[in-house]
Amino acid sequence: MKKIYSHHDRFMVWQIKGLLESHGIPCFIKNEFAIGGVGELSPFDSLPEVWISDDEWWPKTQQVISEFELQPQQNKDWYCAQCQEQNDANFEVCWQCGTDAKA
Repeated sequence: MKKIYSHHDRFMVWQIKGLLESHGIPCFIKNEFAIGGVGELSPFDSLPEVWISDDEWWPKTQQVISEFELQPQQNKDWYCAQCQEQNDANFEVCWQCGTDAKA
């Protein structure tokens, strides 16, 4: 067994787990709910982690995670090219007119 990813944000940990599973890499999460033990546990011991049970997957997991981390993150709101409506960063289509964000 090998720890392959850890982050203070559980959403990021679940996102990496889902990404790995979509590539056929079996993995699981440890310490998902340990954040409630901070104070009793070291902060480093309470971070959620993604683990693989078979070390043979290690090179593939490193490749998948590296490619993911190199992708530009869309963390800014955007304006629709069609109707100029402001949309939150997590919207892929304009909430006002339905135009694709990449249009």
